[in-house]
Amino acid sequence: MAQPEDLLYSREHEWVKLDGESATIGITDYAQEQLGDIVYVELPKIGTEIEQFFNVGVIESVKAVSDLFTPMSGKVVEINETLEGDPAAVNREPYGAGWLFKLKLTDPDEAKSLLNAAAYEKTTAG
Repeated sequence: MAQPEDLLYSREHEWVKLDGESATIGITDYAQEQLGDIVYVELPKIGTEIEQFFNVGVIESVKAVSDLFTPMSGKVVEINETLEGDPAAVNREPYGAGWLFKLKLTDPDEAKSLLNAAAYEKTTAG
């Protein structure tokens, strides 16, 4: 799957959709494909202040348990509560209904350290 051009990406396979001082975070199609069928997602709590690249949760699949890192710093303002009853939404729609959480950014300039779609695709090639 080609990576959406309007998103930024981390080397840890998370994506960011920027909207002013807010950001929506999810995992990439590559990440969900590597994990396999996702059966549980542990997200940060609303109100939690998190720092860029820190571990903020867990994604559990039938194959493995993987740490979830945040590609940007901020305060968690919303989580995708749908995932509690339907964690497989991350597999079906990693860039849509499978988003994970939203942040009010503390440092929007951190986006400069992330990758565009073309650069991210190079990290996942072969």
